[in-house]
This record gives sequence, structure tokens and C-alpha cells, in this order.
Amino acid sequence: MLVQRRFPLKDYNTFGLDVRASAFVQVRSLDDLKAAVDLALGSYPKFAVLGGGSNVLFTGDFDGLVIQMGLRGVRIVRQDERSVWIEAAAGEDWAGLVRFCVERDWWGLENLSLIPGTVGGAPVQNLGAYGAELNEVLCAVQGLDLRSGSLRVLGRDECEFGYRTSIFKEKLCQKFVVTSVLLQLSKEPRVRTQYEGLAKELEGLPSEKISVRDVAEAVGRLRRAKLPDPKEIGNAGSFFRNPEIPEADFEDLRSRYPTVPGFPVGPGRIRVPAGWLIEQCGWKGRRKGNAGVYEKHALVIVNFGSATGREILSLSEEVRASVLDLFGIRLEPEVRIL
Repeated sequence: MLVQRRFPLKDYNTFGLDVRASAFVQVRSLDDLKAAVDLALGSYPKFAVLGGGSNVLFTGDFDGLVIQMGLRGVRIVRQDERSVWIEAAAGEDWAGLVRFCVERDWWGLENLSLIPGTVGGAPVQNLGAYGAELNEVLCAVQGLDLRSGSLRVLGRDECEFGYRTSIFKEKLCQKFVVTSVLLQLSKEPRVRTQYEGLAKELEGLPSEKISVRDVAEAVGRLRRAKLPDPKEIGNAGSFFRNPEIPEADFEDLRSRYPTVPGFPVGPGRIRVPAGWLIEQCGWKGRRKGNAGVYEKHALVIVNFGSATGREILSLSEEVRASVLDLFGIRLEPEVRIL
């Protein structure tokens, strides 16, 4: 295992920030991971595990050890006439895993097409998009328990999944490193078109003839139309979570803003699109220095080329303050800020 000092991280974060880590290691085996964690806990003030760096904002150089997850491999665990169970290692490219499944006509991940990042980050934030969430197909998560130093398997119910969160993001943060996930996918069609935009993309096709490829391609068109490619302009996708508010507060909000969208998410709770709130505050398409709010989607903060992490964080805080001032709603970041 090679430890590299003052390592540049520009290629390891999708904001494209020119920052460095005090030390950097890439792990390609469980033994590597255990050794890297021992090194981090014994020799550095802090550490961070990175996959594709697609959900992280470095506010400056990282004074610690960055462990880049390089565990690879996808295998079929078992299958029957209706389902297939696959295990994917944490370092596998997420979009590549989705393509792997779509090419084999396995249903379950197609709504999550083209999302940047690696498999290991998916259960941490309960990856979701276009009416689907990872927890719907996840059976178990395997990882390294940093307290015991041994591998541990958590079933779906133990993962405490919620909207863009999990036990790995909360109780087990910095205490558990995901090494693989076990997914159950369907061999039978399971079209999910609860998301209105996706339904419109597919409305020209007979429902009984929609294929998993049709859904994946439709999702791809939606993403490309609204979301910037990190290879072309630095970003981490949705910067904020969509807030959930009490139904009474939503009704009050709707009395003042009749067009506000909202989606019931449980007894007495409504989820409000953060992008709509930000757009109403006039931020969509605005630029401050080298950072800005994307012109096609107000939920995305972008690096126009030479922004610093501090600039991006400052802009995000201004956006949050505007939404809080106008609507009384506090936005919470979806990205991990380091």
C-alpha cells in the first residue's frame, strides 16, 4: 500500500477543486483497507474515505489521510426465475453498475442511471432519483466496523434508511466503511413512473412494451437536459436536500405562494422542492465570482473553473439565508463538507 504525501485531489472531486491531502492511499483489497484505517487512526488527526468524490466539498486542503476506495468486482450471488441477487464492491462505478444491470434486462436501478459516484456512497445517502431509492432493492450492506476492526453485515432494516440518509451518514459516520452491497433485482418488468417528468418522457410508448432500456434512456435524457456534466463544469449534483415541513406550514406557504409544489411523505409531512424555493429567491443562473447557481437547475451549485471550496460554501450559505428569510425554511446540504 503506497502512501503519497501532499497529494492533489483535483481529479478526485467532481467540483474540480484544486486542493491537496496531507496523505493519500488507494485501497484495492480488504487487507489494504484495514491497514489504511489503522494508519489513519494512529497517525493522522482525521481521515476521509472517497469514492468518486461526487458528493463532497473540500473547503481547503485536507489535513489528514484520504482513503480512496478501489475495491472492485460485481458477482451474481444467486438467482431464480423472477429475481437475481448481485453483490457489488464499494469502488465500482455506480453508473457502470446500472449499465451492467440494464444490459442484462434486470430491473431496479434504471431510474438511478447516470448518477456520478461509486457504489460505496450509494447506501450512505440512500441514493435516489426520479421516483426510486436504493433502499427499495438493497438487501444488505457489508463494511468494516472501525471499532472492532472486523467485517460486519447490516440488513436493510438495520440501515435506518430515510430520505437521503442512513445509519452510515448518522450513527455510524466515521465508524463504518462500506465495502460492498447486496442488491435484489427483478427479471420481470417493474416500471416506476411516479416522477411526472419521467412519465412524460415515456408516454409515447405502450406501457406493456416499456423496456428497462427505455426507462434508463429516458432518465438519461432528463438528466442531460437539466444537470451539468461534472467533466464539463464542476458540480456535485443536488447541493441541498429537499426540505420536509409540517402540513400546516405547507398550507400556510401555499396560501402565500399558490404555485408551490409539495409531495406528501408521511402523516402530516410535506416535501417541498428546494430548487423551487431557491429559484423564487432569484438565485437560478446567478454567478458570484467563480461559483454560481446553475442556469438550468437551481439546486445545483457549480464551479466555473477556478472557484475555491470556500467560495462555493459561501455562496451556498447565502442561498440558505435567502430561503430562510423569504420562506422560513432551513435548507440542509446534501453534500459532505470537509
